[in-house]
Amino acid sequence: MSSITENAPPGTAAADPRTPAPGDPASFTVVPARHCARWVATVAVLVLLAQFAHGLATNPVWEWGVFSDYFLSETIVQAVWVTLQLTAYATVLGFLLGVVLAFMRLSRSPVLQTVAWSYIWIFRSIPMIVQLVFWFNLSALYAQLGVGIPFGPVLWSVDSNSIIGTMGAAIIGLTLHQAAYAAEIVRGGVLAVDHGQSEAAAALGIPRLRQIRRIVLPQAMRAILPTAGNEIIGLLKGTSVVYVMSIGELFYQVQVIYGRNGRVIPLLLVATAWYVVLTSLLSIAQYYVERRYARGADRTPPLTPLQRARRFLSRPLETAHDK
Repeated sequence: MSSITENAPPGTAAADPRTPAPGDPASFTVVPARHCARWVATVAVLVLLAQFAHGLATNPVWEWGVFSDYFLSETIVQAVWVTLQLTAYATVLGFLLGVVLAFMRLSRSPVLQTVAWSYIWIFRSIPMIVQLVFWFNLSALYAQLGVGIPFGPVLWSVDSNSIIGTMGAAIIGLTLHQAAYAAEIVRGGVLAVDHGQSEAAAALGIPRLRQIRRIVLPQAMRAILPTAGNEIIGLLKGTSVVYVMSIGELFYQVQVIYGRNGRVIPLLLVATAWYVVLTSLLSIAQYYVERRYARGADRTPPLTPLQRARRFLSRPLETAHDK
């Protein structure tokens, strides 16, 4: 600094080295971008949401009193339980059968591949409601179900209606339909695992079934879970089609009630609210299951919403303690 001042011409002030030269990017004034369209869209969306909320609160057609009377009524709660039973049975049995079909398609046997591919093709081609009606009328096709020698005499038989009732027909239809989609989900997850994993396990002498159970499937779960979660949520809502079989699930019971009292809108709102609650719970469960299976790939997973809430609430306490 002193040398610059001494060598400066007489009558001139020394230049401040902190002052950027003209044309230097540091001399430019940074102005935030103005997102006018974004603000207009935000205001428009907020106005629409406010109008919708106002309509929910003021429109008498919603009949919130009727909604509150039936939302937790015994009939509706029992119907929700039937819906959950159908979903649980079809999910467990469908994915078990889907795993078998997936590995049949991945098999080197052309017979197993053809059978699995044909099953998936057929059951993905037929609408679920058609399958349910077919299984509901199975007794018209097979009045007796029995066990015996192939192409020989029947050793034991029973009336098909005594084995497959209405609930059984619904579970069979939902399971077989779900298995076709579950097979493709599992197959895609298995194909996503690096083939070198199986080769390394085989080189170590690990049996084939143990390779699948302990090495392939745990890694494939990261690819399987997001799509499987969507399928389960879709199955939960898809159980509403069993109303054609007069099973007392949620949508059927809602139809029965508003058929008696004529309160269509509030009863449909009851069904809608229950489906939203159930799908939200399934979405939360899916989130935590995916987080668990991501531990091997993500060693520092992001905080869960509950952990974020705890951290947010603990900050004022830590600040007060520090003071």
